[in-house]
Amino acid sequence: MDKGGASFFIALRYLWGRAREGGRYLRGAAAGIALSLVPIIVTLIVADGMIRGITDRYLELGTGHLAVYDYIENGDFPGELQEEIRSIEGVRGAWRERQGLGIILGTSGRTGATVRAVENGFWKDPGSAEFMELIAGSADLETDRELLLGRGLAETLGAGPGSRVRLMTVRAGDEGRNLPRVTLFTVKGIISSGYRELDALWCIMRYEAGLELLSPELYRSFLVVKLENPYSAAEKIAGEAAIRSGPGFGVYTWKELQQSLYRSFESTRQLLLFIMALLVLVAAVNVSSATSMLVIERQRDIAVLKTGGASPRTIRNIFLQGAFLTGLAGAAAGTALGLCIGFFINPIIRGLEKALTLAASPWGGEVKILDPDYYLERIPVIIDWKTVLLIGLFTLICSCLASWFPAGRAGRLKPLDILRRV
Repeated sequence: MDKGGASFFIALRYLWGRAREGGRYLRGAAAGIALSLVPIIVTLIVADGMIRGITDRYLELGTGHLAVYDYIENGDFPGELQEEIRSIEGVRGAWRERQGLGIILGTSGRTGATVRAVENGFWKDPGSAEFMELIAGSADLETDRELLLGRGLAETLGAGPGSRVRLMTVRAGDEGRNLPRVTLFTVKGIISSGYRELDALWCIMRYEAGLELLSPELYRSFLVVKLENPYSAAEKIAGEAAIRSGPGFGVYTWKELQQSLYRSFESTRQLLLFIMALLVLVAAVNVSSATSMLVIERQRDIAVLKTGGASPRTIRNIFLQGAFLTGLAGAAAGTALGLCIGFFINPIIRGLEKALTLAASPWGGEVKILDPDYYLERIPVIIDWKTVLLIGLFTLICSCLASWFPAGRAGRLKPLDILRRV
């Protein structure tokens, strides 16, 4: 067996050997690494899932993937331009929308609302249908005096299917003054996007009703565009759409429309991973301590190897390889356990909620770990394999670097001094 193979075999024996041979130190350090990686992997999966789930809902139900604005007239978009945008390769659909703020009055009170008048085909798009849930009633608006309410808005107003509500909007008067306009509507249905912050103020009506009630001088009109692949082709298609739209039109991607929100999500994700990475550094210190204890206990082996012709470099490599194998075993175990927990995070959360609710039943109330008023009702499982591999590589590097000095000290030990002490 060559020196490299012999060094690796000895290092492997130290890791998996009997406890009295020093293996307990390295196995303990590997367990520490595994325990430190589990929350990192679970945090990565949950954070990516929350970000993707919220982003998808904003894209499919809110802003769309692209938005085209008419800065000259701000009126009803011509059908020719709409068809021109739809004909671009990679575009899934384009719908006209007029949007603004209003005040809505129900039986239980009044509140501000985001009034959305969008073409009916937008809600029948596969992306919209995937994320929009009908809570009660019907989602088909048959007349211009019917509307849909977001669940949060319906709860505030005390409204349900069949309820009558009054919507106050603003119109431009003949003398340039803004005048209020109150219109009576019937609630046709209650909807939810699965993320309360998005649909809490939604008041949705037919596009034709919006043209009648929402003045183009006071409410914004735009074209909502959806793409086949919004995460990789948005910029390219936006450039093509800008060319076809011509002067006077502005085309914006979803990253521009939701820039502050997306950056906030990314900053939070990076901060969480940084904090969790500190656990890996602490675990790496344990590998250094374990290597130091192993060097102390295996001094007789070091003396025998050196008297047999082993160089200081060979001795150092034995303990470095031991640290590497320790980091590899801990990283593999921690990553596997973290992926398993992350993959089943939704049933785990539901199970914990049921158990905690049952335990707290004498005091009443339902326990919610993730309050659907502020979080997604279900977390999508997103695994970023590139980041997972980088985390594993970072763990191995930290383990080796932390063990460099005790391994080097082992290589500098003199066999005669060791034999005199033992």
